Amino acid sequence: MTENAHVVGLVGSLADDSTTRIAVDRALDAATAAGATTELLDLREWDLPVFDADAPDAGDAPELRRRLRAADAVLLGTPMYHGSYASPLKTALDYSGFDEFADTTVGLLAVAGGGFPLPALEHLRETMRALDAWTLPDQVAVPNSHAATADGRLADEDIEERVAELGHALVTYANVAAYPDCPTTPAPTAGD
Repeated sequence: MTENAHVVGLVGSLADDSTTRIAVDRALDAATAAGATTELLDLREWDLPVFDADAPDAGDAPELRRRLRAADAVLLGTPMYHGSYASPLKTALDYSGFDEFADTTVGLLAVAGGGFPLPALEHLRETMRALDAWTLPDQVAVPNSHAATADGRLADEDIEERVAELGHALVTYANVAAYPDCPTTPAPTAGD
């Protein structure tokens, strides 16, 4: 566990009653309980125009990058739209790069109105792999988002527990520079 880890949650939903935001908040609460400082970056509050490679410092992009670089771990939260992650999160990631994510511990959380948002999680994992992030193997999928919350909280105890575990894991594995040593199975030899 990293002493005094700083965990940033990036919310890719612009909806006022966002299940994604509720889930990211819960994960950050768990990270705080595990000893981290936390910060929620709610993309509703950021001026990030559609990315243009000729204007990489447009709007609030420099400040977004600064805050991401300051993180020991980042939680990416998104609703699933049309089988992938939301465009506000895509835009934020387009303004970011290796300086913000290489060798950074990243957790993934996706929410869907219907079934499990696995394609969105897969796309985020591929994006983080391209940026050389260290993405946690466990991720959280929140299906049926309209029934997932009650009174501004996660209603399903199992999902709430998984979200809290993700927040704790972000602290536990913050600043992991490489994959931990894993036992391996020896390669078969001739005649085996």
